Amino acid sequence: MKKSFFSIPRFPFFYGNIIIFSGIIGILASTPGQTIGVSVFTDFLIRDLGISRENLSIAYMFGTLMSSFVIIYVGRFFDKFGARVTSVIAGAMLGLSLFYLSAVENIVGFLNDIFGVAFSETITFIVLVLGFFLIRFFGQGSLTMSSRNMVMKWYEKRRGMASAVMGIAISFGFSYAPKFFDTLISAYSWQVTWQILAVGIGIIFALYAFFTFRDNPQGFGLIPDGKEIVQKKKDGIKYKANKDYTLKEAKRSLSFWVFNLTLTVQVLYITALTFHVVDIFNAAGMDRSEAINIFLPSSIVAVTFQLVSGYLADFIKLKYLLFVQLIGMIISMTGLYFLAAGFPIVLIIVGNGVASGLYGVVSSVTWPRYYGTKHLGEISGFNMSWIVAGSAIGPYLFSLLKDFSGSYELSGLVMLIITMVLFILTFKADNVNLAKPE
Repeated sequence: MKKSFFSIPRFPFFYGNIIIFSGIIGILASTPGQTIGVSVFTDFLIRDLGISRENLSIAYMFGTLMSSFVIIYVGRFFDKFGARVTSVIAGAMLGLSLFYLSAVENIVGFLNDIFGVAFSETITFIVLVLGFFLIRFFGQGSLTMSSRNMVMKWYEKRRGMASAVMGIAISFGFSYAPKFFDTLISAYSWQVTWQILAVGIGIIFALYAFFTFRDNPQGFGLIPDGKEIVQKKKDGIKYKANKDYTLKEAKRSLSFWVFNLTLTVQVLYITALTFHVVDIFNAAGMDRSEAINIFLPSSIVAVTFQLVSGYLADFIKLKYLLFVQLIGMIISMTGLYFLAAGFPIVLIIVGNGVASGLYGVVSSVTWPRYYGTKHLGEISGFNMSWIVAGSAIGPYLFSLLKDFSGSYELSGLVMLIITMVLFILTFKADNVNLAKPE
């Protein structure tokens, strides 16, 4: 049994409750590295750095793609050193990365003095690519993956409900974050706002993670869920994989790719929609306020579906939840294709809410249930690398399709076709464990 600053087994309640809360805090701390957090700062970067929106999108894409190539190594690091070490390092480095971004204007000015203003656009682009790489790698990638995986190790038969509780808090937190960041920017500046977040995450959160994050219950003489939960039906849902599969073995199953691609396509779509939401609504004849206002009601729908899906995940096959998730995506993409004031906005709100509500549960519960926990970091890290790559490609893909067609309708149509193909493949996405049925 590992030694600790306090005796976890002697707590009057299951320490997994604290783990859930800490996992929530960890993922919320990643917000400045999520697209919804970055989007608040994009207009200020365009204004003060003199970079075009297209070049900013490309810089964001390159920085995010670069992070996707190395996320899998963080997964392996997680498997070796655990959630606490991984999260403390990720939090501290995210704080330093935000300090870097807060100074990009000065850094660009300094480099312009050295290399000359003739290279100003190139310098600005490279400086931003590095900044986006850092916050995406340590925020969206490392900190999110580590916090979520930690919770999944502390629960087994109640993973669905644990994921739902996390998802509800995170959904509200992410939805409120843009308003909170915008308030700070209005009160101070975008530079000072990033500095405030840097201190809060790089120091305060890192210390919190050091004292509260723990890798797994077995290391402290406990078991997942806090107690043994007997499976009453012999043919019931299998909560535990036949063995701990390696990433190489997991990639041999069709189910792995159906879940992986569904999560990737959803993030690609949601990231692109979020990144361009104001321009998308402007193109449809609506203003900024109407665009921003879709997020809160969507989060309310998401919370409902997170709670229900989290409960059901403990009793039904995950592919049924994947069906609902894909239906939500189809509804939202249909709304984007026909976007105008009125019912199409309702479709986007409801569709995004349904898909987002299912996303947290599906992305958390699938990998440990299907493939075990020994290589959870590597497997979820591989999935995260696809997700991060999708979030990188999304905004630029939408820009390209708009330049090609003159509107965002084509983006909605392309996404709709891909999602319908995945919907059909979901019929085969059982927990087969490469040989044995669920």
